[in-house]
Amino acid sequence: MEHLFGHDWEIVPAGGATGEAFYAQHEEQRLFLKRNSSPFLAVLSAEGIVPKLVWTKRMENGDVITAQQWLNGRELKAGDMNQESVAKLLKKIHSSAALLGMLTRLGKSPLQPETLLHMIEEELDSDLKHQQAVIQSIDFLKKEVANIHCEEKTVCHCDVNHNNWLLSENNQLYLIDWDGAMIADPAIDLGMLLYWYIPKEEWPNWVDRYGIELSDDLMLRMKWYVIAQTLTSIQWHKNKFRFQEMDKWISFLDELL
Repeated sequence: MEHLFGHDWEIVPAGGATGEAFYAQHEEQRLFLKRNSSPFLAVLSAEGIVPKLVWTKRMENGDVITAQQWLNGRELKAGDMNQESVAKLLKKIHSSAALLGMLTRLGKSPLQPETLLHMIEEELDSDLKHQQAVIQSIDFLKKEVANIHCEEKTVCHCDVNHNNWLLSENNQLYLIDWDGAMIADPAIDLGMLLYWYIPKEEWPNWVDRYGIELSDDLMLRMKWYVIAQTLTSIQWHKNKFRFQEMDKWISFLDELL
């Protein structure tokens, strides 16, 4: 990475799960660098959903390095997720034909609920399958899988955790970290956000700001996907030996059911 820049630049790892992200700084110039980002990043930048893409360079070894604006700002706090700007940006993402077109060209096909249910059943280990909350969850997913089909398939971020929302100094909101993006039912993003952050009595107002009604159909789809994603999180934390986090998500399942 260093040979892209002169010796005057300071380059430090940016953390994150992949270890492929870096910060670069030289005097007043500051960039966020990533190795082998998806071409999807260019469309996200053009749509104003992530900080501006400054350049892309292909290395001799085939790696592609992208540089984005490194903005002063802060992550959203859990209490910020009820803001109208969050609902509006998520709606913009779910309504974007450019994002959908790019993910389709990159070979992504829409995620079907049956496919997700099959993946969950395959990945859950036998210990977890004997947990009462997990048994009840799988029963619920199987019972309702035929009832949650949604014609509208959009680009979904799939990890709308408050840490992935960046508010810049000039009050511009961005949603970052798109490595898990899919074409799917928008209830995947809506369910996670509402169940994690928004008191239930405020759900109708939140989805109204997003631009839809809180119908029984949407409620069922959101619950289905939140249970599915929670099961995936439980197995992921178990695989990483993060048993405290695993137990937290099992308790969350109990509350959902």
